[in-house]
Amino acid sequence: MNLPPHAYVPGQTPRHDPSLFDDLHDSVRVGMTGAEIANSAAWRAGRAFFEHGFYWEAHEALEPVWMATAPNSVERHAVQALIQTANAALKARMNRPNAVRRLCGMAETHLHACGSGVRDVMGLPLDDLESRIETLRKNAI
Repeated sequence: MNLPPHAYVPGQTPRHDPSLFDDLHDSVRVGMTGAEIANSAAWRAGRAFFEHGFYWEAHEALEPVWMATAPNSVERHAVQALIQTANAALKARMNRPNAVRRLCGMAETHLHACGSGVRDVMGLPLDDLESRIETLRKNAI
């Protein structure tokens, strides 16, 4: 999986050609199991984009993953938590602290909906995500 040529930041960098994400979007569909989604190109790319600071791109890759998960499932809440954390990180880069705090709250709501005993969803360590949310919130001043 290759990273995009640059991280898109609205108002600061050029937007990517939408076709950049076509193969990722095509890798997931409604009805897939959590294991199938975890092995999809979209899920793997979305996580890699997030870890490498490509937050807008992570959201773009993860949107169809979220849509493919079952309503109210642990997988859906975990994906939404990751998407909102990526959004919060993007807003932090854009120096929008109020948006960061709001999005961190949304991400935490989805994390808590996963259940207190759940620590990993589709290979995503929820403790690590929770730490990222806490750091984003602390730095949003």
